[in-house]
Formats: sequence, structure tokens, C-alpha cells
Amino acid sequence: MLRLADDEPYRREIKAQANLTEGRHDLARRIFHGRKGEMTRAYYEGMEDQLSVLGLVLNCVVLWNTVYMDRALTELRAQHYPVAEADVARLSPFIRSHIGIDGHYSFHLPDLGGAHRPLRDPDADDEV
Repeated sequence: MLRLADDEPYRREIKAQANLTEGRHDLARRIFHGRKGEMTRAYYEGMEDQLSVLGLVLNCVVLWNTVYMDRALTELRAQHYPVAEADVARLSPFIRSHIGIDGHYSFHLPDLGGAHRPLRDPDADDEV
């Protein structure tokens, strides 16, 4: 406890870890909002299944975000845009504003010929 009070770098490290955990929890709340964060099964096995699926979806979103953030950074660097490593270090794969929770979903994968979908043009008027 004294180390936490006396050691500023240690406090920053603890705060960074807490921020990561809170980012994951915020993403989970965003994804799990359909049931207002409430378990809907009256038995333990059903609750466990719901949490397992939530964990799987969270991991998929984090992987998607990580891959496309890396692609966006690579593209910026290829265009000789000044990308500060200090800014890159603060990026988080727990971003969620681009996730459309409400609506209809299609799970038919487009044939992209083994490539990624194109990055969105930030200058376009398209909504996220």
C-alpha cells in the first residue's frame, strides 16, 4: 500500500491497467446492452453460455479493431503522415463507437479474394 502512495510510476502503471480493464467492461456493456446487462437464463449453465458467447464476441471485436487499426496506421505511414509512437501507444482496441448494435445483420461474407475490405476514407461524408 505504501508503494502505491509513494511510487508515482507504479501508480501510473496501476492506472493504465485499470483503464484497460474499464475499457473492456465498457465494450462488454455496449455489446450486451440488448438485455440491459441482465442474464436471461434461470439456470447456471445458461448463464455460463451467455458469458462465454459474450467473451467470444468481445475477442472478435478486439481482433477486428486491432487488425484495422494496424492497417490504418500502415496506410498513414505509407502516405508519410506523421504518426507519433506516443500516440500509437495510447490507442485502444476497445473502441466501440463504430459498432452498430441495433438493426438487421447479414452474416454473408463478401468475396474479397482473400484481401481485407478497404479502409474507410475519413474525408468522405459517410457516417460511421
